[in-house]
Amino acid sequence: MSSVINTNVKSLVAQNAMNVNNRSLSSAMEQLSTGKRINSAKDDAAGLAISNKMTAQIRGLDQAVRNANDGVSMLQTAEGATIEMTNMLQRMRELAVQSANDTNTTDDRNALDLEYQQLTKEITRIASNTQWNVMNILNNTSVGIAGTAGDVGLGSRNVKFQVGANADQVINVGLKDFSFGTGTAAVASESQLNLMGNDLTDAKNFSITIGSTTINASIGTAIAGATNANAVTGATALETALRTAINNTVGFENVAVTRVGATLSIKDAQGRAISAFTAAKADNTSVTASAVLQSIATGSAAVGATAPAATAVFSGDARLNDTSITSQANANTAIGRVDNALKAVDKERATMGAVMNRLTYAADNLTNVSQNTSASRSQILDTDYAKATTELARTQIIQQASTAMLAQANQQSQAVLSLLK
Repeated sequence: MSSVINTNVKSLVAQNAMNVNNRSLSSAMEQLSTGKRINSAKDDAAGLAISNKMTAQIRGLDQAVRNANDGVSMLQTAEGATIEMTNMLQRMRELAVQSANDTNTTDDRNALDLEYQQLTKEITRIASNTQWNVMNILNNTSVGIAGTAGDVGLGSRNVKFQVGANADQVINVGLKDFSFGTGTAAVASESQLNLMGNDLTDAKNFSITIGSTTINASIGTAIAGATNANAVTGATALETALRTAINNTVGFENVAVTRVGATLSIKDAQGRAISAFTAAKADNTSVTASAVLQSIATGSAAVGATAPAATAVFSGDARLNDTSITSQANANTAIGRVDNALKAVDKERATMGAVMNRLTYAADNLTNVSQNTSASRSQILDTDYAKATTELARTQIIQQASTAMLAQANQQSQAVLSLLK
């Protein structure tokens, strides 16, 4: 080879070898620094695309696990509320059985019915107020969408739990409406009749109108004259006569008649208007003057609740909104209704429990799939440290050797100077 200095071919070869080796060295150092074999598309374009798809699946699967666990939590909240409903239904049945026994008086049954009705109201209150994540979950107003015959059935809320990494990978559960209206309770009406200072001389036959019913009562001895003493005597006799006549009229057994001095008080818990009072002599001719009936509380009748929807839990033979235990017949009806209500609640609880178990297994499966997908991605994306460290050592040695060879190549051109001496 001729001796030239303008183009140092040996130096160019050494420089090129150093550049190639430096790229390999940089790649090995980057892989060891980041822990990833693919740090940019140039490292492995196909591998980058595959690993990104796997990353999307893994993150979707991990979120689906959280979704499933949230679903279990929501159903646990709903089922926890139905546990208390079951407890109250058991107590309501116990009260109904007690009321069905004829050892109880009417007042006893009314007292038992007070607790029965309060428990009924509490069941519908729980149904209306039970929430998870600020959504009502037992009264068909917030969670999910209206169900169809093709998924969870008409009348139920179709609640979908997203338990997959991709669209429409769901588990459906139908949540029924547990709520029902209990209507408006009656407001008692009350009127007073003051006989003091009123001329009821010879008055013997009396009548009072409650609602649309006129009830007649007669005292044993007519009121003697318009004196305060006679007014008290007449009021005492009239109290007994009115109470007996009213309480012996079907539907008016619980109207209360009380007296203070010459003033009578008539109170109806059902809120019927006490609208008229008349007095007459023994021959039924009107007395010349009559005491005035004064309204103390106008009251209002109870407003019954509308029947629940046919698809609601407490509907049909399981409806509770129109039950009471104020009589033996009503108590026997209530026992049958409560038994059906217990069966309906147990069915819904079984559905919730089954879906909770299914979601638990789904979460376990999602975890396994995520784990295996992560392992597959690792094979493509992650750095093989044994291989990368070997490559680092190799390229470092070559870097040192090529540096030495470049120095030698540059040194050889100095030999040309000896020709000039």
